[in-house]
Amino acid sequence: MIKPLSPLRVKIEFIVLLALLVIAGGLWGFVELMEVARDAEPHGFDTEILLAFRVAGDPSSPIGPAWMEEAVRDVTSLGGTVVLIFITLSTIVYLLLARKPAAALFVFAAIAGGQILSSVLKLGIDRPRPDLVSHLVEVHTLSFPSGHAMLSAVTYLTLGALLTHILPDRATKLYVLFLAVLVTFCVGVSRIYLGVHWPSDVLAGWCAGTAWAMLCWLIARWFLKRERNGDDV
Repeated sequence: MIKPLSPLRVKIEFIVLLALLVIAGGLWGFVELMEVARDAEPHGFDTEILLAFRVAGDPSSPIGPAWMEEAVRDVTSLGGTVVLIFITLSTIVYLLLARKPAAALFVFAAIAGGQILSSVLKLGIDRPRPDLVSHLVEVHTLSFPSGHAMLSAVTYLTLGALLTHILPDRATKLYVLFLAVLVTFCVGVSRIYLGVHWPSDVLAGWCAGTAWAMLCWLIARWFLKRERNGDDV
């Protein structure tokens, strides 16, 4: 006789299914946006959104008060290489001090792997930076996908998802995940505001980064399950 699944088991299976759907959706979205990036001319929604962040008739002037431009530069730095490396190393050191070397190694592998993936994807699509508006910060790499958007998703969403395994209650878990999503979103929008990425670049970065973070979460969950069952990891 087949035993019915317990409510807890059903809930866990639903979460896993949802994670797989997020990964599949992220991959599908990235592939679709890759076709947009390969077009010789920018897509209509790319140009419309990019110009929406500039004063009408003056593509060199961003919308908003004078202080906003500097504030957006500060926000975009949250997705910069130096800041993300600092956050990652701080997390790894904390995990090592907490005597969790396996978790520290996993964090390093997940975020370093995301960095390598981002670099490879940029080389695969030789898309130049937008020339429709002036750039408000210096950039030297290719445009697709947005490295800031992707690596923010990889770093903040991965760390946020992993923290949900050790935080004590649902409210705290939701708060941490909300912050991770908020920072990832703000960093991506800042790249459009500063004129250094097409919106499709940012969307592609979010898609790839979220899919990678969710894959890392599933792997971490599998390892934790093995540990609880007493298996060697």
